[in-house]
Amino acid sequence: MKSCSVELVYFSSCPNAGSARENIREALVEVGRDDRWMEWDQEETGTPARYRAFSSPTVLVNGQDVMGVSGMGLGRSCRAGGAPSANRIAKAIRDND
Repeated sequence: MKSCSVELVYFSSCPNAGSARENIREALVEVGRDDRWMEWDQEETGTPARYRAFSSPTVLVNGQDVMGVSGMGLGRSCRAGGAPSANRIAKAIRDND
């Protein structure tokens, strides 16, 4: 099993950021992974520019949006439809193993 990266891109006032965080945690448990991922707060000055172009929340697995569409280009806005589900995140992780 190869390792894949999981990242959460959000801004702190996004009402769905907490749900995305919980769904990542649940997905990692479901697939038997360590409860670790990288978070990028778009409001932090140290966040790389590439992460500032995503809507919030965006969950990336190996750099790909788990929703199957690019959340890029929307900038700092809430993502329509809310946080990706734990099942969708788990599927993306499995598909990248």
